Amino acid sequence: MKNKRNRSHYFLSILIVLVTFLTFTFLKKSADNLAPQITTIQNIVATTSSASSTCIDCHGNLKGMSPYHNEIGCVACHKGNNESAHKDSSHSGMFSIPGNMNDADQTCGICHPQALSDIKNSMMTTNSGIISIDRYIFGEIDSPNELTHIHELGHSAADEHVRNLCSHCHLGNEKIESGPVNELSRGGGCNACHLNYSEEAKAEHKTFITDTILGKHHPSLDLNVTDQHCFGCHSRSGRISTNYEGWHETLMSADSVSKEDGYRILEDDRVFRFVAEDIHHSKGLQCIDCHNYEDIMGDGELHAHEEEAVKIACVDCHFSTPPPTTLFENLGFTHKRILAIRKYQHENQRFLLTQKDSTPILNSFIDNDNNAYMIRKSDRKKFALGAPGESCNRDGGHKEITCSACHSNWAPQCIGCHTNYDPNAEGYDLYEGKHKKGSWIEFAAEFLAEAPVLGVRANKEIQPAIPGMIMTLDQSAFYGNGSNENESFHRLFSPVAPHTTSAEGRSCTSCHNNPVAIGYGRGKLNFIKDNNAPYWEFEAEYENLEDGIPSDAWIAFLEDPDSERYSTRVDFKPFSLVEQKSILTIGACFSCHKEDSDIMMKSLEIPFSEYQKMMNEKCKMPSF
Repeated sequence: MKNKRNRSHYFLSILIVLVTFLTFTFLKKSADNLAPQITTIQNIVATTSSASSTCIDCHGNLKGMSPYHNEIGCVACHKGNNESAHKDSSHSGMFSIPGNMNDADQTCGICHPQALSDIKNSMMTTNSGIISIDRYIFGEIDSPNELTHIHELGHSAADEHVRNLCSHCHLGNEKIESGPVNELSRGGGCNACHLNYSEEAKAEHKTFITDTILGKHHPSLDLNVTDQHCFGCHSRSGRISTNYEGWHETLMSADSVSKEDGYRILEDDRVFRFVAEDIHHSKGLQCIDCHNYEDIMGDGELHAHEEEAVKIACVDCHFSTPPPTTLFENLGFTHKRILAIRKYQHENQRFLLTQKDSTPILNSFIDNDNNAYMIRKSDRKKFALGAPGESCNRDGGHKEITCSACHSNWAPQCIGCHTNYDPNAEGYDLYEGKHKKGSWIEFAAEFLAEAPVLGVRANKEIQPAIPGMIMTLDQSAFYGNGSNENESFHRLFSPVAPHTTSAEGRSCTSCHNNPVAIGYGRGKLNFIKDNNAPYWEFEAEYENLEDGIPSDAWIAFLEDPDSERYSTRVDFKPFSLVEQKSILTIGACFSCHKEDSDIMMKSLEIPFSEYQKMMNEKCKMPSF
């Protein structure tokens, strides 16, 4: 028996050396800084491999780990004592579920120090924007741009609000139960994205949980990050995951509908109805096909808001002029390592770079004939990257309109909100995972799914927006004064990337003649062709709230916004009165002319102010 085991150790050792040698040889061309990192991994393999471990006496013949993790041994990830033959002592100091952020520096970070450093500063770990915006609205800080970290949460009114309603979704939320990722998964550190159970592993896990029978299939840790991994957190708040798949949340209860009627009931009993899926989803593209390492793991820098952290943009794949590119030899260690693990075969081609900050898009390339492609990561299928449509590049009048402003089919919109603190409610602290007395309670009147409102960045870019909060915030019970002294009304919209992309962009009238798009809310917007003084009128669908504006609106009809706080960003605002007049002036043309008519197409070729001089007496322009 002993000789047989020694022979097994001998062959395993040879295999380890061979794998390490081949890995080092393949990556040697990466960069001068490769050697120290490869040496570290070699040392880990040598000291923690299963060949020198007593773990295999009980857990031998395990299958399922990814090729790059197969030979590093149990204790490299799980720790414990791999020299003891006794269960209790061998399990001493062991992490049964390694990879949580509180132990990642002792586990995953040993081999992946750069990745750990980056992810620690990512917004999925810090939750900086969520916390700073909440404190800003509660009046506890002066700017929503302050950098913060979820581990700095205190017990102020704003921080308790985050604890009660918003703090479950962060990577530091410790995974304490084994099992595959599902719709209810939150946190888990490295496991949140990289843990995958095969069907055999799932079946054996169920058996282990009920009968404690050890299985033979270990879950894999790999780069196969599916949409399911993103879903647990990103099906909430902006609901990007569900939007992308085409599903819109309703206020209906799970027991009032059925799947047979076309509704989707999530594991947490939220009910969704189908609207329209993103065109990229219809092509089978997953989140990680667009969002690369820096988008997900972070770039190592702290950011206040997600639009600062995200690198990828539509124009990086859909371009009409030669895009920025780079070659393999210019890539850093991390990017070359990813290419090696994914076994991509386009290393000799040019990689696309993001226009925002020249981040390499590793699953893209331009061939020798200057054709651009994206590679689907799940199966390496190639997709030819198409240029924007003719209308996207036709004139200078729409150059400020972003791709998502025009091509977002719909966005989730919540109105009629009220938030108050109930000191007697049975609350729950999502951050600490414990029940408590008292909780913030939120109410919503209606969930809507329509083409989004449009707003303007400080750089003049026009982007989609959704109601971030149109609500009364009642803090009086939290402070115990029993008065309305701490009651405040807020009407703030948020910039958003809906992830409901349609190949066909918005029509001209869906912007110029649509009260929702302009910010007035739902209702009837009519152009009255009075011979003496043509004018626009608006009849709102919803009643006004305490600020005199309809409950679903961002701004008042044909008035200059005068609030100090328009949105959850200091550099994002609704259309000014001058901009509203410009939009509606052009909108008046569509009361007579079809938007695809020759005369309207002609108007896009020159500045509209010049075009107005060419109009005849029959044209009725609004008087404001």
